[in-house]
Amino acid sequence: MEPNFEFKGTTPYEDYVRASVITSLQHPLSDEPGEMVFLVTSQVMELWFTVLVHEWTVAARALRDDDLPRAMAALKRSTWELKALNASWKPIDHLTPAQFNAYRTALGEGSGFQSAMYRRLEFLLGEKSATMLVPHRGVPGQYAELEKALHEPSLYDEVLRLLHRRGYPVPQHVLERDPTQRYQPDPQVERVWEQVYAGPQEDELVRLGEALTDVAELVLRWRNDHLLATRRAMGAKVGTGGSAGVAWLEKRTRKNVFPELWTARSHV
Repeated sequence: MEPNFEFKGTTPYEDYVRASVITSLQHPLSDEPGEMVFLVTSQVMELWFTVLVHEWTVAARALRDDDLPRAMAALKRSTWELKALNASWKPIDHLTPAQFNAYRTALGEGSGFQSAMYRRLEFLLGEKSATMLVPHRGVPGQYAELEKALHEPSLYDEVLRLLHRRGYPVPQHVLERDPTQRYQPDPQVERVWEQVYAGPQEDELVRLGEALTDVAELVLRWRNDHLLATRRAMGAKVGTGGSAGVAWLEKRTRKNVFPELWTARSHV
């Protein structure tokens, strides 16, 4: 059977994927050939950020509804998507300072920390900061979405609420914490995870803990790969957009995602 080649307008593939839109968004600002891969890599990462925000939002809603299978499915999918995101560093993680400097001025004050979708991703992980909304004040729709995300419970907040509903002694001050603030590790939450992990290893809450740990590990790997790529390309110079560059990224790599899932392991 021959495929259909006759279409009155655009192809169904184009209508669904919008490939012509995606492939028309690359506008390098220098004559340096290497800028194209840097630009496309950044755009690809933005797409993966979008997918991950979708998955973790689905997972958070499912946890709120006590639908653990749906939450687990979203978390599992996100681990494969995180691996794809992390692989996105490969085309540019080898840049020498001279290669990066050839088009760095084209970036102007542009910097990854200004990514609205990455900020939403971090908010879902509990890394809340009202200050990080400031760069987006000039785009009202974007600012409103981020402000809404700032005030919503994080994915980890929903996990701890689920554990509470399952009878685990998650402290009230954690359950009622201000969701606009960065999540801080709590020794009582650590003891809750100790209790979970002390039970049968096939228990669904142990599997939830391991799924979250998989996510946390891959996020930490992404941050570390970002640090290494930046250190190789520009050393300790000030980052674009006035950030502290490597020093700021080093600080980020020292922060655990879902912290008590890591520290509780020392006591099981």
